[in-house]
Amino acid sequence: MAPSRRDFVRGAVALAAAGVAVLREDALQRVLAAGAQEGQRSSGETAGNESYWTQIQQAFTIDRSLINLNNGGVCPSPRVVQDAMRRHLEFSNNAPAKTMWDVLNPEVETARARLARTFGCGAEEMAITRNASEALEICLLGFDLNPGDEVLTSELDYPRMIWTCKQRELREGIKLVQVPVPAPADDLAQYVEAFEKGITPKTKLMLVSHVIFLTGQILPVRELCRLGRKHGIPVIVDGAHAFAHIAYKRDDLECDYYGVSLHKWTSAPHGTGFLSVRKERIASLWPLMASAHPQCDDIRKFEEIGTHPAANRLAISEALAFYHGIGAERKEARLRWLRDRWATRLMQDKRVRLYTRLDAQHSCAISTFGIDGIDHAKLVEHLWKRHRIITVAIQSPTVNGIRVTPNVYTMPDEIDMFCEAVEEILANGLPA
Repeated sequence: MAPSRRDFVRGAVALAAAGVAVLREDALQRVLAAGAQEGQRSSGETAGNESYWTQIQQAFTIDRSLINLNNGGVCPSPRVVQDAMRRHLEFSNNAPAKTMWDVLNPEVETARARLARTFGCGAEEMAITRNASEALEICLLGFDLNPGDEVLTSELDYPRMIWTCKQRELREGIKLVQVPVPAPADDLAQYVEAFEKGITPKTKLMLVSHVIFLTGQILPVRELCRLGRKHGIPVIVDGAHAFAHIAYKRDDLECDYYGVSLHKWTSAPHGTGFLSVRKERIASLWPLMASAHPQCDDIRKFEEIGTHPAANRLAISEALAFYHGIGAERKEARLRWLRDRWATRLMQDKRVRLYTRLDAQHSCAISTFGIDGIDHAKLVEHLWKRHRIITVAIQSPTVNGIRVTPNVYTMPDEIDMFCEAVEEILANGLPA
């Protein structure tokens, strides 16, 4: 008979009690204690309070010999999340057929409930996936479409979702329509107008990004969902860069289908995400991998992927506790404060162009800038090789620059070091 989880945990504590205690105290307890001290301050007042954010920075295990300004792709997890995943994985490996399937898998329901509360939907409307791509492909491949039916999206949407639609084009004869959208926009209404112009009688599905991955532009999702509803068109929302980045709830958006990567701004374990589908829409959406009851209204049919680890999913709860310990509005204000620190400084040079407006309704942590006459791929390479600064080059028909994404662990002097490195290039050009 396999030992109980309690026996296993007691054994682990006996072997490494001091180390585990330090890891846990060094992360979540720091956040909660610091948050209590800041509880009477507004999020704006806290944004630049380094005595508070130093406590958050100490919760991460990152290498300070590097400066990571590419948190848009995937974020590091704080110690408490890594520790939780390690504990669950060790327990799983004690006797997986019992410890993982029978003991840990049922506990995933708690993570589901916590995610649902954070997003603002019901637990029976929350499927835990491996990333936003999986969540969104469930939707893009799960609707019945006929040859000639059109899927409408923008020219700035995520490549994997574009590839998914193009595969349906090749196999089924549907049509992908991509409308041009401004970068940046003067008015959010421009995005609604762009999508409305793209709608035809053949439009059967819309895909919109909550935050455009190329530029950090926040789209007016509620208005776009209303547009789709007005024309009887389901709207799938790509929330990969929005959840735990900016503060909102599902019903603020009025969306029916919403996909997220939790290893981005939630700092959950790598390979975690979610798909939220309104209860009345679940039955008609086909799962990506076959389920015994593919047309039932059980949200768990979207999680039928075969054997998968419980540890990643259970550690989501620790990531959410960390996020709530900081506070959604407080985190959003800090991210914007860090973004403004580099963006307003570099914009003093007229050769620097921002592809995102800095006001709150348009953007938060993510912003992309370009420099006239500079090869941005070479600049990214130079920043890494010379300064050990991690950024990413953005090259598309309408956006050509460098995307910069700090996170809550980013220190102001790291932002300043990045600015100094770019200003050196502005003054002297890229070295040969």
